[in-house]
Amino acid sequence: MNTIDTISQLLQSSNSQYRLYDVGRKIAKISKEQFEKIEQNQIPYPTPSQGHACIAIAFWQKQSPHPYLWLLKLPLDERGLLNQGARNHFIAIIVEALGSDLTQDANEQQEELLKSNPYLFTPAQYKLAALNSKIKFELKQPASEYLPPFLSYLSAKTPWDNWQGVGVQGISDFVARINEDAKETSYDLLIAALPHLPNEVLFPLCGALENEPLPVALLDALIALFKQNLATKTSENEDIVQVQQHLLRSLASNCQHPHIEKLISLLLQQQSVAAELLITLSGRCWLALQDKDNLMAFFEHLVACEDQALFNSIFKDLVAIPALRPIVFQCMRAPERSEVLSKAIGQLFSQT
Repeated sequence: MNTIDTISQLLQSSNSQYRLYDVGRKIAKISKEQFEKIEQNQIPYPTPSQGHACIAIAFWQKQSPHPYLWLLKLPLDERGLLNQGARNHFIAIIVEALGSDLTQDANEQQEELLKSNPYLFTPAQYKLAALNSKIKFELKQPASEYLPPFLSYLSAKTPWDNWQGVGVQGISDFVARINEDAKETSYDLLIAALPHLPNEVLFPLCGALENEPLPVALLDALIALFKQNLATKTSENEDIVQVQQHLLRSLASNCQHPHIEKLISLLLQQQSVAAELLITLSGRCWLALQDKDNLMAFFEHLVACEDQALFNSIFKDLVAIPALRPIVFQCMRAPERSEVLSKAIGQLFSQT
């Protein structure tokens, strides 16, 4: 067997068809060309999560319609480049266990080798549901049996509080298919239902919506719901903050849309912003913080939380994102930064 230097080569040498997804912050496709550049350390990983690249690889043989799935968590260095030693170690374990046939049925010894792979991880269940839906949709496979009950529920054929028959997988299947041309009525169905959904349905729905580009009409409906909740004093009602947090998540893949940029600017102009919303902004809507004014306002709200550990954690998380790194440094040096922000930055670097 020829020397295998990269995961891309490993997949290609086994004659596998494959697709790659980032599953760290949210679920987003990674092109094969981009992944090859990441593996060769030509570019930093674009969406690091706590110093790691979290990657899902779905692969299959042409004669088999059912893909295998690897869920990898590979460490990055301080520049955001892939740790080559960890990647090579992952490949060595796979080759030792399976050789060149990645889709073979593993025996007991091989299973033990695969299970001992330290780079495999299990994401949260809602992410697995969304990933499963996305892969099935892209491979033109049918949705799960949980989709029809959710469609029936959205159609208000049962009372809104009768949500117990709704499954997260059905919600994920619905959202993964929401941009189909033949499903334009799905937007209308969801928009009409939004104001009535109990949190038990709204929250997993928002978790699925965060991975998809959405039409303007649906974005505006989600924005309207967010503003309706924003009018309530968040400090007095934790439930309202939780609803806002999930609605903000639902906008994640659209946060560079002008309507969303305007909403986030409005949010950051508030006298105070709950820490939970700041965490959601940095974790899901980080692209909206590429605007320096937004990022400065974000940091000022963050120091107002008076939690140095939270400030340190979010600052380190944002500065690791290649698209944000230069803007974070601009904010660090900005003459208009408050004394409190300057002090927090000073404490951060005194502890490193």
